[in-house]
Amino acid sequence: MLFSCSNNTDEVSDFLKDKNLPIGKAKDAYHVYKDSGRITSKLITPLLLDFSNREKHPYSEFPEGVKIINFSNKNKDSVTITGKYALTYSKTEISEIKGNVVVVNHTDKSRLQTEQLFWDQKTQYFVSEKPFVLFKEQDTIYGIGFECKEDLSKHLAKKTTGRLESEKIKL
Repeated sequence: MLFSCSNNTDEVSDFLKDKNLPIGKAKDAYHVYKDSGRITSKLITPLLLDFSNREKHPYSEFPEGVKIINFSNKNKDSVTITGKYALTYSKTEISEIKGNVVVVNHTDKSRLQTEQLFWDQKTQYFVSEKPFVLFKEQDTIYGIGFECKEDLSKHLAKKTTGRLESEKIKL
């Protein structure tokens, strides 16, 4: 008997795409991003599924959670983002993070907790329409829906309640 198989990568990619299978899989991934030799962020995940073979919407999936650490404060942890599940679309650089999402700004000690978060990596902006809790200095803000910069500054909180402390203003 004679058997033959081809080693055409396009055929393999098309086969995986048709079966909705990832083109790559990484376990216990630890990815370091650099810019001009300086570490800008780290991505840590137990499982990464690579669907970059999709023509219209290539993406990466993190079905067992993700931890992203951004560095912008003299190589110290600036912002850490964690969640139990994530998708990131490579063409648009938009990520969806779900399940016990926590964003911590280590510089000013602020913290955001929600169940779902959309992150525009180009503009470094977070958006959510889910309930959230934002801890910032002495303030605790509860609400449903918010927008803010990646470092949790300049936030727009919707449907809010909570305890806010402010100094008395003299007129």
